Amino acid sequence: MSPGGTGCPVGLLLTVGWLLLAGLQSARGTNVTAAVQDGGLAREGPGEGEEETENNDSETAENDAPPETEDDVSNRNVVKEVEFGMCTVTCGIGIREVLLTNGCPGGESKCIVRVEECHGPIDCGWGKPILESLGSVTLACIHTSPANRFKYMWKLLRPDQQSIVLENDSAILEVRRENHPLAFECDTLDNNEIVATIKFTVYTSNELQMRRSSRPDTDAILVFVLTIGVVICVFVIFILIFIIVNWEAVKSFWGAKILTPEVQSEQSSVRYKDSTSLDQSPTEMPGEDDALSEWNE
Repeated sequence: MSPGGTGCPVGLLLTVGWLLLAGLQSARGTNVTAAVQDGGLAREGPGEGEEETENNDSETAENDAPPETEDDVSNRNVVKEVEFGMCTVTCGIGIREVLLTNGCPGGESKCIVRVEECHGPIDCGWGKPILESLGSVTLACIHTSPANRFKYMWKLLRPDQQSIVLENDSAILEVRRENHPLAFECDTLDNNEIVATIKFTVYTSNELQMRRSSRPDTDAILVFVLTIGVVICVFVIFILIFIIVNWEAVKSFWGAKILTPEVQSEQSSVRYKDSTSLDQSPTEMPGEDDALSEWNE
């Protein structure tokens, strides 16, 4: 063989070998890519199944939930309006009702929701003792139940001088009467803030007796006026009852009273006509005589 004939087969073999290697590498890459894709699909499969399961469970829960009635929807849409009642006091501490004007149960127009505390002006002026005798006086601070939730400060008032704070810190104070009148003041505190204050005057025994002795005159006059008023009212009521019960008799009586003046007026008018006719008849007679005399002539 010649050297040129030997070189051609060798080059051909190298070319064929290179093509075989390239084909094997491409085949391996294709297999690896397919394996990776299959693994990804395998991993995505369970996730999609879980999502479908959750969707099915939510749909089942919605289907199993009880349907809302019209009353539930209307109650949910009702706007509740609140109204506050009048405070029980004009000063100090009191209570008031909180009323619901819309959305009451049973279709009521108003219903009480709760009772709450209300406040008025702090100064309540001069008060009256809750218990009074010739020897002592019992005074009370302004408060609401429970009384122990407030703090109380009693003071003895002195003219043109600083007041004296007493040791008593309860809502009730008992004072013995002295030879001169005394003035006391009680401050009601809530969270160390004054919410009400009231003053009292404690008179001497002689002044109390004088006030009690002067009071009966006024009371007697008041009782007399009230008695007269009650008697007049009862009398008027009895008259009205009598008229209602005996209405026919009363009607006939008043009818007769009304008819009597009418009859008298008719009789007087008839008498007047008769008198006028009598007055005119003599004047007519001379006229007739003159006519007869003229005819005879």
